[in-house]
Amino acid sequence: MRRRFGLSARLKLTLSYAGFLAVAGALLLAVVWGFLLRYVPDNSQGLLGIAPNRYLLVRTFSPAAAVAMAFLLVFGLVGGWILAGRMLAPLDRITAAARRAGNGSLSHRIRMEGRQDEFRELADAFDTMLEQLESHVAEQQRFAANASHELRTPLAISQSLLDVARRDPTRDRAELFARLQAANTRAIDLTEALLLLSRSDRGNAGRESVDLSLVAEEAAETLLPLAEKRGITLDVTGGATRAGGSPELLLRMVTNLVQNAIVHNLPAGGTVTVHTEARGDASVVRVENTGHPLPPELVPTLTEPFQRGTERVRTDEHAGVGLGLAIVHSIVRAHDGTLDLVPRPAGGLLVEVRLPGTP
Repeated sequence: MRRRFGLSARLKLTLSYAGFLAVAGALLLAVVWGFLLRYVPDNSQGLLGIAPNRYLLVRTFSPAAAVAMAFLLVFGLVGGWILAGRMLAPLDRITAAARRAGNGSLSHRIRMEGRQDEFRELADAFDTMLEQLESHVAEQQRFAANASHELRTPLAISQSLLDVARRDPTRDRAELFARLQAANTRAIDLTEALLLLSRSDRGNAGRESVDLSLVAEEAAETLLPLAEKRGITLDVTGGATRAGGSPELLLRMVTNLVQNAIVHNLPAGGTVTVHTEARGDASVVRVENTGHPLPPELVPTLTEPFQRGTERVRTDEHAGVGLGLAIVHSIVRAHDGTLDLVPRPAGGLLVEVRLPGTP
């Protein structure tokens, strides 16, 4: 947006300093006149019969006052220009950093030295903003690259199968159709997950009162056949727990947590426990499962898109697309909640979601 040309902040401060000194000098002269010269008699004998009189004093005082006023004005302009330059120097550094950020360089930091003042706080806040923005941009770039890679895989498989079928017309079509369907299903699942992740990131979900205990029971009922097939015991405990949010997104959040707990579990004889409770002003959903021990350094990466971790990769039909916990994290963030992942000493993972409760 183009704006009309105006005075710079430095010039405005300079004129303000000079004007302040000029007004102060004029007030001082007025005080001298009002409280001193007006008491000098204006006659030939002057004060106490001794010359000079008021006329002579005014004639002698006026040139000196004019010189003093001119000096104050010049001193105010020069001194104000210097002081304003020193005061506004931090803004020049902040402006330069903002221009570099506007040109795409987010790695630059101001790192202003000196004591803590308003300019230092502004510079530190700007550095923090640049750091978060750089991290967000890097995360989005990694996400775009990973999403492109993940989407390319089923498409490349489909292309390879079609090429093979074209070169070998006698190939079993049933097997070809099955493999094409599997690749197409994976591409659709990934696309739907990406759309859901984008929707939850925008935070435009509707808000209504949702009973998380009913959501947990519905998710458990949906995934009970999968748990029974794997020999996993699935339990839902806790009472009514209400939170404000989108029923569809909250159901997907709990479903992803429960499915993740079932899939990444012991080969047989494992357990998954889903518990809901009201804790103060927060509504809590806790999903705990058995499984193999997780390295502590692996846990923080589980909520990043496509970061499955080597020890959690599945090769069966529930391999997933690497967006389960990323979607959970995004939904929790869109509902102003918190997500905690804690590895259990005996193996497995404890996931706790805290959402703002409603009466």
